[in-house]
Amino acid sequence: MVKNIKRAKNDLLAMPIFKTVFKNKAFQRTIQIITLALFVYAIYYGYENPTKENTFTKNVFWGLFWSFFMVLTLTTFGRIFCGICPHGFLGKYITKYGMNLEMPKFLKNRYIGITLLVVGWWGVYYTIPGALKIPLATAIMFTVLTIVAFVIFFLYKDMSYCKYICPIGNLTKAYQKVSFTKLGTNSEHCASCRTFECSTACTYNLKPFTFDKKNSMDDCSLCMDCTRACDSVDFKIIPPTSTLYKKTKVEKSDIWVYILVFASITFTMSFHHALGRTNIADSLPWATSAQYVGQYISIKGVDFIGFFAYLYSLVLVVSTTFAGIFLASKALGQKFSSTFSSLGYAYAPLFIIASLGHLLSGFFTKTYSNVLNGFIQGFSLDINKVQSLASRGDSWLMAFELFVYLAMILGLVILYKRVNLFKVSKMRKALAYVAASSLILLYLGLSMYKIYAFKTYGVKQRGHSTHTHTHMKK
Repeated sequence: MVKNIKRAKNDLLAMPIFKTVFKNKAFQRTIQIITLALFVYAIYYGYENPTKENTFTKNVFWGLFWSFFMVLTLTTFGRIFCGICPHGFLGKYITKYGMNLEMPKFLKNRYIGITLLVVGWWGVYYTIPGALKIPLATAIMFTVLTIVAFVIFFLYKDMSYCKYICPIGNLTKAYQKVSFTKLGTNSEHCASCRTFECSTACTYNLKPFTFDKKNSMDDCSLCMDCTRACDSVDFKIIPPTSTLYKKTKVEKSDIWVYILVFASITFTMSFHHALGRTNIADSLPWATSAQYVGQYISIKGVDFIGFFAYLYSLVLVVSTTFAGIFLASKALGQKFSSTFSSLGYAYAPLFIIASLGHLLSGFFTKTYSNVLNGFIQGFSLDINKVQSLASRGDSWLMAFELFVYLAMILGLVILYKRVNLFKVSKMRKALAYVAASSLILLYLGLSMYKIYAFKTYGVKQRGHSTHTHTHMKK
């Protein structure tokens, strides 16, 4: 074990305030306990107050935890949400006294968590929009997830729930590569180490001393147990997305997260929420499809417009990605699978960086007031409700739209770096670059079309839509 080493200037653990935040066990436990208490109380409050008048439960889970804290931390410090997550926090103790069995191979499948995220979460959100907005449904959902998590923690070793089943765990693992921090170790000290305290301290059975060499943090949740076990562990500031500029441990599941989450959130919201506010909303493909189906099928509570916007987004994004990567693989003379696994990392910023603009804009227009007013209700505070910090039409909020273009630029930069990892001629690289950038160019086209649609056709007046929820049989 190494103690009291001289840390690099870019090591956050060399700075007193960050050393307290990330390495001080008492401070971290305090944050974990507060988060756990808030988590449990929000679920309890959902059962006690199951109607829509309960704004506390909804805003804790769908405002504070997701998306505000999640997106904000992923793009800055990385996967620290997992470090304070109530499931992971209690899971360590459950695993310690559990059966510690090896998880069966059929469950060691990251696509379980990805499917739960993309279909079970966002698919439900668009198709049955009222479901997740009901406090009781939210409480039941997180109760079920908690029970499943605790059973898996008890049965299997190495925090297997977090690695394979947890929808949020799969998302945070993929997007931590976009942040400007990286956990690693001092290679000089590690070369002579024979005790491996950093690895022994890791509940996830990871080896932090290998992170730098692999250019990958594997399933590290930034719980920081290893930093307290050995001072050789560092937590450095790096240029955002820089780990994607060179060879890294390939995880195809990460690429699928980038593609499917981008389609499920960014594209679908652009189709359904953004373009749905224009005067041409009723003539858009997903709206006309919903109108057609609505003539024959009536299902109360189902939003067919949302369903088709979601379905068309998935088809368009996946097909564009596959076509681009296929052409790139031909240009590079490589197998499709290896090209997909390498160049697919260029799509990492498209959702997470672009979402920052929406997140920050939303903070001023609704998140700030919604969360605080939810807490005023949940804790029966005798204070007046707060107002939003800005209105949706305020012109200065347009500055946050720049994050969309920043995401595209970063994606193109990463793609350029990753294309250059292939040892082929410049002409082949250029052709591959153009082909693989098809998804980014599609996103650029959508962004331009939204501007055009609002400017040309205008904003639809509320109450003038003929099919807001197309579930009435005609």
